Amino acid sequence: MVITRLEHVHQLTFYAPVLPINVQLIERELGLVLIDTSLERNAADILAYIESLERPLLAILLTHAHGDHVGGVDRILKVHPHAELYISRRDARLLEGDRTTDPDERELKIKGSLPTIHSLPDKRLDPGERLFGFRVYHAAGHTPGSVAYFDEASRILFAGDAFQSHGGVAVAGDVRPLFPLPGLATWDKSAAVENAEKLIDLAPRHTFVGHGKSIEGTHRLYRALKRAKRKRARLFSR
Repeated sequence: MVITRLEHVHQLTFYAPVLPINVQLIERELGLVLIDTSLERNAADILAYIESLERPLLAILLTHAHGDHVGGVDRILKVHPHAELYISRRDARLLEGDRTTDPDERELKIKGSLPTIHSLPDKRLDPGERLFGFRVYHAAGHTPGSVAYFDEASRILFAGDAFQSHGGVAVAGDVRPLFPLPGLATWDKSAAVENAEKLIDLAPRHTFVGHGKSIEGTHRLYRALKRAKRKRARLFSR
């Protein structure tokens, strides 16, 4: 496990440098907030690090329902039963095994590992809500209910797999040969591009992602967006 600190954010990275999976612990006045939980086998290390900070875990915020983001939920909540679990209303259905699409969604196959967890969300989130100093933003594309969390005070964005930086900064669905897994597991590439642009428009100072190092500023995000738009244009011109 590799630990990276930026201001009040602790990023824990597993399986670096080949297949990095990130979770972020954010310090709040009353305790800690965990964004995503990696795989079930990584829960022990996450719990040990939380214990080392000697502060209570207030909540787990999930960016989406893929297994490398929700796998540790049950084990972490067993040790911290008072921590609250949050996920988007849409991806809560994926946790229940429902892979059907809605009438207003493109009928594309929902990809990626979707393990069943036993813990039930304390709240199903909708875009625009605020909690623990974050505003919830719609980030659909990688999954139908992907969300990002924006720390409005520090202008730090927690984007889940809406972007990746390992193997090259990329929008979800833009397959990068050095690390293709997030791209291959993306449900709707067009939605991913549209929502990535809205996230960039927030002008974050730093963006934390599910796979790779944090991204400073927006320059590399804009370059990734331009690349994804070009690829989408070529696809629809065929």
